[in-house]
Amino acid sequence: MKIISDKNNLQVLHEDNHLIVINKRVGDIVQGDKTGDKPLSDVVKEYIKEKYNKPGEVFLGVIHRLDRPTTGIVIFARTSKALTRMNALFSNRETQKTYWAIVKNKPENSEDKLVHYLKRNEKNNTSKAHSKEVPESKIASLDYKLISSLNNYHALEINLHTGRHHQIRAQLSAIGSPIKGDLKYGFDRSNPDGGIHLHARKLVFTHPINKESIEIIAPTPNDSIWNAI
Repeated sequence: MKIISDKNNLQVLHEDNHLIVINKRVGDIVQGDKTGDKPLSDVVKEYIKEKYNKPGEVFLGVIHRLDRPTTGIVIFARTSKALTRMNALFSNRETQKTYWAIVKNKPENSEDKLVHYLKRNEKNNTSKAHSKEVPESKIASLDYKLISSLNNYHALEINLHTGRHHQIRAQLSAIGSPIKGDLKYGFDRSNPDGGIHLHARKLVFTHPINKESIEIIAPTPNDSIWNAI
């Protein structure tokens, strides 16, 4: 996909009067949190304000989030109407999300459907994948397939059926294939940049205003493993 803009550490993949889509980089937080670090939402507001010479406060609605060590597609709403309608699309699972992940341990099956029951631990901000339902757990489902192998690493393409906390990370860990760099879910060492090799690769949805079908594809980060895969 053509990159519209790539300046001020901001890679814009799609932009119109109602939506703006960013290729998030490792370490970006989508929305402000207790760390006090500058969130991606503020960077996007500054970009819009400067590009369109907008006076006063810029409206920007956060529709969804990606984990801080994850890269890829994040979509924001530039109008309140778009925000309401996009929230409904995400809530009703009327979007198609595709992720890419790099793992060291090749899954037993080259493609499979994983169904687990995820229980979140608020204290350490993790989710545990159980094979059977346990108290306070939520069902989590995804499909994966092996798309490439390189020496010690394997690339998986993942389609989500549910949107649980740390779902991909927890489910791949549960089958013995934790994501590269993901210490929290069992990988043996961290990546130098503190990120993990999980990338929100593609998003397909119906535009909330003009009703056109939109397909966004985010380039993978520029590192040796992604480039080789």
